[in-house]
Amino acid sequence: MKQPGEDRTRIVVIRHGETEWNRVERFRGRIDVQLNEKGRRQALAVARRLSSWPIAAIYSSPLERALQTAQPLAELCQISVSPLEGIVDIDYGAWAGLSPEEAASQYPALYRTWADNPHLVRFPDGESLEQVRDRVLAALNEVNVTHPEQTVALVSHVVVNRVLVLGAMGLGNASFWRIGQDNAALTILEALDGQYRLQLLNDTCHLESMDPEAAPPGIETG
Repeated sequence: MKQPGEDRTRIVVIRHGETEWNRVERFRGRIDVQLNEKGRRQALAVARRLSSWPIAAIYSSPLERALQTAQPLAELCQISVSPLEGIVDIDYGAWAGLSPEEAASQYPALYRTWADNPHLVRFPDGESLEQVRDRVLAALNEVNVTHPEQTVALVSHVVVNRVLVLGAMGLGNASFWRIGQDNAALTILEALDGQYRLQLLNDTCHLESMDPEAAPPGIETG
């Protein structure tokens, strides 16, 4: 007889580890920044945390910082990483590579909107949160259908993960800033009959021994 929860798909959503452009804060998006040394240690901590879990598949954004975060887990679980285009980072367009200060100086009105009403922003030559939501939820549902009653890991980015959680919970993108997503954090969703339930959000307990002090909150740059 099945126990409660055994017929659900469990989706472990992982934010990639730290990069130099997390440390100094620049809008990353599709720019292919790699993990720094701290980020590589965070990736290993994630892998050790999840290595005993029955993970059937690992999907990753095709950007290097996500693939590098997924690889230690793949090695410990002895499975391959599958790049998934639908969970690639937001396209910041003309903002990619800018610091928050540079974005605020060059696009003052749009920057204020991003800080106060992110759901109303479409980045110049880039995406809106609604466009991200459409592709991310399509990817999430595809993974759910492909892996019924299994545990699957998705490695992606702060913007994508926030929008994914909001979409899975049926909440609007206006609540974007209310979802925490630290580097190398774990978020767990359970899927059953096309519905999602949030089981864990922004868990970083596996990093406590290496990162005892949390970074102060600030505007997110991807």
